[in-house]
Amino acid sequence: MTHNIQIEESRKKQLEDEFSKPYFQNIVDTIKKDISQGISIYPQGGDIFRAFELTPWDEVKVVILGQDPYHGAGQAHGLSFSVPEGIMPPPSLLNIFKEIKTEYPDDQIDLRNGNLTPRAQEGVLLLNAFLTVQASNPLSHSKIGWEGFTDQIISLLSSQKQGLVFMLWGGFAKSKSKSIDSSKHLLLTSSHPSPLAANQGGWFGNNHFKLCNEYLEKQGKKAINWSRL
Repeated sequence: MTHNIQIEESRKKQLEDEFSKPYFQNIVDTIKKDISQGISIYPQGGDIFRAFELTPWDEVKVVILGQDPYHGAGQAHGLSFSVPEGIMPPPSLLNIFKEIKTEYPDDQIDLRNGNLTPRAQEGVLLLNAFLTVQASNPLSHSKIGWEGFTDQIISLLSSQKQGLVFMLWGGFAKSKSKSIDSSKHLLLTSSHPSPLAANQGGWFGNNHFKLCNEYLEKQGKKAINWSRL
């Protein structure tokens, strides 16, 4: 798998040491074993590192942290919360769209299109903590080493960059705040946008997308066009 990594060059330089560590070899071996046993793995190999390919290290402005990829056929394509065009947006993503619409009521959002690639191309790193999953088996790859890899990414972003926005939704994502220097970056935390959590309060009305853009603009950075698909 490491020979087929599609990852933007500036980020590869930041992470190449991780690829040679024993834990990363365990990731590779586990995925190969699953495939040899006929287990489908999502996303497809070419999309595992897609978030890093679409959002170069030097262009990251915002980090949205998910947990693991969607485990249904055709849903995962390497970007947290995102699905390819033609796939119905899952409930969590629909709740994200609803909050964006509340914050930007004059904007038009296509609720049928859940492909967040344009956000990634604007500098939003759509990062899952675990980059692969077995079909129909959520969190099945949560213990194979991915978390060490993505924790290192978060730590490097925090230490080497200034003025990022980290959107941490739900208890798991919030736990990553310990790796982020809040004196250098903006941390936005709330409940998760999944229906179960969002309907209990703490998601709708969090105003995260406007707060993010206000912070970016104060630093002279271009705001994210959250509604454009």
